[in-house]
Amino acid sequence: MKYEIFSSDSNVITFSSFGTLKTQLNHIKHPLFYSNCCYCNTTQSSFITETKATSCDIRKTLARMEDSIDHLAFERNKAQFDVDEMKIVWAGSRQDFELSDRISRLVASDPAFRKDDRTTLGRKELFKNTLRKAAYAWKRINELRLNEQEAYKLRSFVDQPAFTDLHWGMFVPAIQGQGTDEQQQKWLPLAYRMQIIGCYAQTELGHGSNVQGLETTATFDPKTDEFVIHNPTLTSSKWWPGGLGKISTHAVVYARLIIGGEDHGVHGFIVQLRSLDDHLPLSGITIGDIGMKFGNAAYNTMDNGVLRFDHVRIPRNQMLMRVSQVTREGKYVHSNVPRQLVYGTMVNVRQKIVADASVALSRAVCIATRYSAVRRQFGSHNGGLETQVIDYKTQQARLFPLLASAYAFRFVGEWLKWLYMDVTKRLQANDFSTLPEAHACTAGLKSLTTTATADGIEECRKLCGGHGYLCSSGLPELFAVYVPACTYEGDNIVLLLQVARYLMKTVSQLGSGNKPVGTTAYMARVEQLMQYHSDVKKAEDWLKPNVVLEAFEARAARMSVACAQNLSKFTNPEEGFQELAADLVDAAVAHCQLIVVSKFIEKLQQDIPGKGVKKQLEVLCSIYALFLLHKHLGDFLSTGCINPKQGSLASEQLRNLYSQVRPNAIALVDAFNYTDHYLGSILGRYDGNVYPKLYEEAWKDPLNDSVVPDGFKEYIQPMLKQQLRNARL
Repeated sequence: MKYEIFSSDSNVITFSSFGTLKTQLNHIKHPLFYSNCCYCNTTQSSFITETKATSCDIRKTLARMEDSIDHLAFERNKAQFDVDEMKIVWAGSRQDFELSDRISRLVASDPAFRKDDRTTLGRKELFKNTLRKAAYAWKRINELRLNEQEAYKLRSFVDQPAFTDLHWGMFVPAIQGQGTDEQQQKWLPLAYRMQIIGCYAQTELGHGSNVQGLETTATFDPKTDEFVIHNPTLTSSKWWPGGLGKISTHAVVYARLIIGGEDHGVHGFIVQLRSLDDHLPLSGITIGDIGMKFGNAAYNTMDNGVLRFDHVRIPRNQMLMRVSQVTREGKYVHSNVPRQLVYGTMVNVRQKIVADASVALSRAVCIATRYSAVRRQFGSHNGGLETQVIDYKTQQARLFPLLASAYAFRFVGEWLKWLYMDVTKRLQANDFSTLPEAHACTAGLKSLTTTATADGIEECRKLCGGHGYLCSSGLPELFAVYVPACTYEGDNIVLLLQVARYLMKTVSQLGSGNKPVGTTAYMARVEQLMQYHSDVKKAEDWLKPNVVLEAFEARAARMSVACAQNLSKFTNPEEGFQELAADLVDAAVAHCQLIVVSKFIEKLQQDIPGKGVKKQLEVLCSIYALFLLHKHLGDFLSTGCINPKQGSLASEQLRNLYSQVRPNAIALVDAFNYTDHYLGSILGRYDGNVYPKLYEEAWKDPLNDSVVPDGFKEYIQPMLKQQLRNARL
């Protein structure tokens, strides 16, 4: 029995068994097309002839083979670097890679964690599914005796917002950071064993970013040695805490501490919400879910809640008292623990958000890149293949900067993790010198990376054309899950204004002996930077790290100085800050973009093993920096850092860099090492077998359970059967 396949380059593959064919197909460098098979796959084109087998035999056999063929193999064969080594660079270390790889495959192989049906479930069914998965995940964590890091990875790869997110991510850390030793000994063992389930109740119906404006009160009653927690207004209702609506038994509640009529500001309190026997709300507590949120599935798997207190009493020792305390006599005192330690927790939370940004953006980029290589449109001549969408320069100019951004955010996230550990060590030694800079830095990078990631996910959806709008693409849900990051833990514009205040303070202190530190160290050279003019003469000059870095430093310094000069014209500084807010935000963005560029450059100064790995990272670093320069060209020109000709040369070099990324694009997203389960996208399948799977998925929709839809007889059939008569005027 003999078969032949003709490839697009007119070569002929002859084979005697389909096992042999599969091996050959996975290694061929030219696209194929099974035009006479059961699938018409536009990623590939060929003709099949047979000498003894029937066409039906071939169609059936190739249909079975479709699932096992790597339709992107010809792209992967183009890679100019060691993909396995790049996977380790992305993961951070070989140990981290092996951990993530092991846990992600553990989750992907377990049918209990399937998620392809999420977007078709109703709210109640969806939420119950979340409870089932969370309980099963906890069971597996205990059965496998996973450590804290392994358990965290498992929950993240389950990839479904759940009440456990706030329990482990906010409730436990709040007690760890703000509770006394005695409070930690009492509450943490219960939380670690999940004998209590906690949430973080800070945001209110009327106040979010303005924490100092919270209205919930905690009034000390010296007669009973208790605090009375109360919501005096509708707007003081706690609103949004995840896990609160239906599951949490306890909460860390933030309220204004009132002693003898005196307001001592906002403090944290551990409050039990529900009975541990029947799960009913305790007396004086009104609690529920706030309703459906944006998107299919997404955060609708989470019971974000509303909470109201009507003079609820708790023992005095349930105020978190590591930093400040209330004595039995009702005296408010500060402990010997510095208040600045509270900010250490904030730095930690925000550095994790930056790390999460790189993950979310890389997922979207992986989907869009793979699909861009699969999808073909236009460009066909004489019946030949159409052009791969990824080969269009417009597609590259939109996609490759996002690919570079994913890597950039990954590396700045690594640095932020180091910064958090450094700040923690300093705080424990009562060294608070780097805390203000670290606070401003993490606030700014949280804002920058989450905004860019949310926008990037949406751009990736557009890059996938109409199919990107399907829930089965994975992109609509990914966007809906991620976009709240632009608001929680600080609204992004508010955070940038905090960065701007720090920059204005830094500028005001120049020359006073207070030398700028850390990410603002470049400000010490402000006089030099104010005189800087780029000496770029040819496009290749923009590949020099020092040339790029100086341009970004000069731009950031000049924008901050300009804002400071304009602020000085106002007699009332706060009035000036309000008036110049938009300019101050732009200055903060310039400063934060400089940080990301500089940390990418610093990463490249390290020893990076693996054939071609460092070269690819250098290309991505240049793309990230030059894309920002191109996008914000007005800043660079208006501040005089570069001239129009140099801006044109940067754009020219950027186009050249896209051509260098093109043959490596699929391998660069493969380096993320995401399972198909975690990506949750038919368009982003590792094997590129998109169209048959999209077709199969469509028939799984509940609307296709019946040929004639419910409601047809009641509403549509009468219209079709109506007798039309000519009206008489």
